[in-house]
Amino acid sequence: MADSDLDNSPAVRRLADWDDETLGSLAEEYDTPLYVTDLDRVTENYLRFSAAFPEAHVMYAAKAHTGKSVLESLLSVGADIECAAWGELQRSIDAGADPNTLQYTAVNPPDHDLDYAVDLADNAPGLTITIGATDTLDRLQERGYDGRIAIRINPGIGTGHHEKVATGNDAKFGIPYEQVPEVADRVREEFDLVGIHSHAGSGVLTDDLEDHCRAIERVGEMARRVGPLEFVDIGGGFGVPYHEDEPPLDLEKTAEMVREAIGEIEAQLKLEPGRYIVADAGLILTTVNTIKETPSATVVGVDASLATLIRPAMFGSYHPMLNVTAPEREAHPVTVGGPVCTSADVFATDRPIARPERRDVLAIGNAGSYGYELASQFHSQPRPAEVALEDGEARVVRRRETLDDVTRVEQ
Repeated sequence: MADSDLDNSPAVRRLADWDDETLGSLAEEYDTPLYVTDLDRVTENYLRFSAAFPEAHVMYAAKAHTGKSVLESLLSVGADIECAAWGELQRSIDAGADPNTLQYTAVNPPDHDLDYAVDLADNAPGLTITIGATDTLDRLQERGYDGRIAIRINPGIGTGHHEKVATGNDAKFGIPYEQVPEVADRVREEFDLVGIHSHAGSGVLTDDLEDHCRAIERVGEMARRVGPLEFVDIGGGFGVPYHEDEPPLDLEKTAEMVREAIGEIEAQLKLEPGRYIVADAGLILTTVNTIKETPSATVVGVDASLATLIRPAMFGSYHPMLNVTAPEREAHPVTVGGPVCTSADVFATDRPIARPERRDVLAIGNAGSYGYELASQFHSQPRPAEVALEDGEARVVRRRETLDDVTRVEQ
């Protein structure tokens, strides 16, 4: 991508910026519910973020969207991949990643995960394993591993859009701050200590940066205490605006505040954006099947559900919605829900949307991050297809599941 193309790439892509006619055609051709991922937007977002941190090594946090087409697109523009589980390691390799460039952030890793990582490192000594518990060091030693280790720090400060993602103050994640120097001494004796790592939380926007940078300051302080190091990894967590009236993350201000917070370090700065790269590059198309007028609400039933997108049910997340079929109609407040038998299966309550009618196609925006990754087969619903857009062309990158796919593993 040329620099001029990147300059013309907006900091956030709103749902209204998608082409209604294109989306309607995709729904007609591929049926709904349907995930749509714009791979050009994925690479634009990565390149924009990287340009804001020219001195840093920017990796992609695969857990946000591990689809092969997304990984291939990011690898093609020079991204490396950070993985949180063995399956993400394997899928990154399948997409073309050099295992020597991968970073595996182990959180209470099952035995199978550690077995896989250690076996992988036998032939890929550049693989880095990030540990968040001394118990993991013991288990790695039992497997004969003495390679590259990064220590995940718990800075005692959590940030982000929801308490369930404020990992920087959650005992589940990382070595307690004051224990890090002692653990670093042990790692140097028994392994190859190459870095320290921290991740304060997710969904951080400009107004959250002060808290986020307080956590980064503590990481910088610890880096100076336990150095020398090859790298200092401050994780990701940088967000996108889900509400239409929220401003996008100010990347220039973010980069300036991060540099000031980390301070002088004799190490490579690493960042691991995930949500920022893929969130506004993806959406869901869903078809209206029911309109029900009640004394308290107009209920619009659609064929997507919490099995398609669980974020509203899990986090109370807001996702913008648009009537693709008739955006010009007068907006009416409606409640939009799916076919799952729980009150949690609701995408919007009293949301003004161009008055939906049966067979209209609605779009649910900002679904590219932690959308398909958290999709399930609840109610024996096969998971949806995913179509990728690239250079003006559409192609199926994940076929629609069938009931045979749902039941195949049963015996």
